[in-house]
Amino acid sequence: MSLTFLKDAARALKKKVVVLYLAYSHPRTPFVAKFVTGLVVGYALSPIDLIPDFIPVIGFLDDLIIVPAGIYLALRLIPPEIIAECETRSEGEGVSRAALPACLAAGAAVAFFWIAVFYCALVYFAK
Repeated sequence: MSLTFLKDAARALKKKVVVLYLAYSHPRTPFVAKFVTGLVVGYALSPIDLIPDFIPVIGFLDDLIIVPAGIYLALRLIPPEIIAECETRSEGEGVSRAALPACLAAGAAVAFFWIAVFYCALVYFAK
């Protein structure tokens, strides 16, 4: 498998973020699927990455592995008829990923995570 193949596959899965966004608000989506979908969509729309992209090699780990794996899991948890309905709705309404709001709560959670990591490292190394 080449890196370009992985990038193309990740890009194709990221297009499903719009479908997941619509499926999250669908009344027939099961609770567990809504929970996972909320986490995945929140992180995908977050302005902050868990692993910053400027870190060589592993900086793109979330873009290549974490987000696509979460999208795949969320799609597997949602019933196929709901996915089909949301795909039709996203194409019919012309909803794109750029039209979705940034998820500031997910960005805040990621920022809190990194602050906690830096604080723990500071306390550990200050001893």
